[in-house]
Amino acid sequence: MPPIVIIAVAAVIALVVLAAAIYMIRGQRQSTVEDRLEMYTSDYAAQLAGATEGETAYIQPNIQEALAGALDKVVEERDFAKTWKVQLARADLKLTPGEFFGLHFVSVIGFFLVANLIIFRGNIVLALIAGVAGFFAPRIYVSFRIGKRLHTFEDQLPDNLQMWVNGLRSGYSVLQAIEAIAVEAPEPTATEFKRVVRETQLGLPMDEALGHLLERMPSEDLDLVITAVNIQREVGGNLAEILDIISHTIRERIKLKGEIRVLTSQGRITGYIISFLPLGLLIFLSTVNPGYVGQLFKNRVCGWPMLGCGASMIAMGAMAIQKIVDIEI
Repeated sequence: MPPIVIIAVAAVIALVVLAAAIYMIRGQRQSTVEDRLEMYTSDYAAQLAGATEGETAYIQPNIQEALAGALDKVVEERDFAKTWKVQLARADLKLTPGEFFGLHFVSVIGFFLVANLIIFRGNIVLALIAGVAGFFAPRIYVSFRIGKRLHTFEDQLPDNLQMWVNGLRSGYSVLQAIEAIAVEAPEPTATEFKRVVRETQLGLPMDEALGHLLERMPSEDLDLVITAVNIQREVGGNLAEILDIISHTIRERIKLKGEIRVLTSQGRITGYIISFLPLGLLIFLSTVNPGYVGQLFKNRVCGWPMLGCGASMIAMGAMAIQKIVDIEI
């Protein structure tokens, strides 16, 4: 058996083991955290009132959790770990910065092996480029998930504000109205408001819990709502009427955003085509006729500068089109 095949098989096995370890650690830790929070935020503590000390003891950390904890300690000392924590919270991914760091290695190895063994079939240069793309793949996925959750949350916000207004007019307190939204609202609003309720039940002030919500959901509409709630808590006033007016304003903004998105759809599609058509054509020609496209990668004097200039011009064109169609309201 050729050495390259043995190395590839070993790399695939290591990749699968590393991915499985991250998945197992994530599931075990999430279960432990939820069990601990349930003891303070639900009737779970009352159910365990008669249990023995051994039955209610926390789960002792195993070897996997110890390794994950060691990796987290190394990564958390870096500045980028704080940014990752915020991004993972916004994306609602139950991963620590250490696990997210390890996921980058998994993605790099996976992209490199798939490109080298399946797509480009031995072209090391293109496989290395695919490995570099794999390094950014987890971040792109997190950014996509953040944008999708934020967009859905903003679309649901007017209806949830109306539910909040109805709860206040029926005699609920602010926290009770938020708890009703956490129960009745769809995802991701339900999850975010449940976090607000849990943080408040654990002793955090209402304004701080709402500030954490705004940090996870950086929406201008939500910022307006939270500002109104904080001001009402300090100076008083009819919060239901204020939220009703804000809800109407947000509905009109969403309607206007939808009209602008329709009018700029042609420009956005043009940007996507201009950005991805050259890359798709390069992959197609590399698969059909590797020797023809391979001259660009073999010739370092002329081929590599041409590739660099082409990639730079594609990036600048995509950014220019995105800037044109990105209209602030």
